Amino acid sequence: MIRPLALTMGDPAGIGGEITLRSWHRSRENGHPFYVIDDSDRLRTLAEDFQIECPIKVISDPSQAGNVFQQALPVIEHRLNCPQAPGKPEPANAICVVGSIERAVSDTRAGRAAGVVTNPINKQALYEGVNFPFPGHTEFLGHLAGVERTVMMLASPMLKVVPVTIHIPLREACDRLSTERIVETAKVLNADLKKYFGLTHPRIAVSGLNPHAGEGGAMGREEVETIKPAIGILKEQGIAASGPWPADTMFHSKAREGYDVALCMYHDQALIPIKALDFDRGVNVTLGLPFIRTSPDHGTAYNIAGLGTADPSSLVESIRVASDMARLDA
Repeated sequence: MIRPLALTMGDPAGIGGEITLRSWHRSRENGHPFYVIDDSDRLRTLAEDFQIECPIKVISDPSQAGNVFQQALPVIEHRLNCPQAPGKPEPANAICVVGSIERAVSDTRAGRAAGVVTNPINKQALYEGVNFPFPGHTEFLGHLAGVERTVMMLASPMLKVVPVTIHIPLREACDRLSTERIVETAKVLNADLKKYFGLTHPRIAVSGLNPHAGEGGAMGREEVETIKPAIGILKEQGIAASGPWPADTMFHSKAREGYDVALCMYHDQALIPIKALDFDRGVNVTLGLPFIRTSPDHGTAYNIAGLGTADPSSLVESIRVASDMARLDA
């Protein structure tokens, strides 16, 4: 029996509910079954308001999702604390958002679900509502799993990228960059690309930090003193790492043929190329966890919440990627 995927509600002020409904409508016949941990009344209202053909079926256990999925969207009831207007987060509902994530992780770790697919959250809304102590989803999931080192990978059919430093100011990212951090990130990346993506010998292209990858030290010493030593260690351990490559020339189509994933030094260096190349199909994959987790590579989109125009493509792709990962991990 195929275990379903567990979807979280995401920020109820955003587009998560709408794209969940549209994703079920797209994948109900041939897609991997999933259930969502959400407020069933909220979802019914969204389906009616946006005229989405998506019957809602409340279930009590994930094991029921497979039998329901082709006829209706399975929902594990998770009520909001107060009514929710689109585009305007309610602090009282922040605890519900966090609880949905915790339930999805619990189901997956207990073997009731094949993996976690998270709808977008707004960290500021969580900071204000529950004093959320984490910079983002990735760090919170690592906390729930008891894992110190998680890796954020953004993946699409056109490109895979990983930032070594993630949700910290750019000035601080430069200070935190180290040979050890690069090596640790690449090792997690290498292992999970083998485990979940079927790559027997992943090719990892490592970017420089400075313009022109430092020009041999003329434009910065990080490539010479930090990045090259890391690449040397990785090669000694049998990992196919190369570089450091200038970040401004490693993302054109010919360059991308030479590697499987780009390991970048900071957040925007990695995320700008993939969002420019393939925004609608980008998927956020958390590596280094003891379970599968994917998420759309976009935010809550408050500006279009409630309009009925949200594109579910990234969530559909997130579900597909999680399904493929689960199949390889079976």
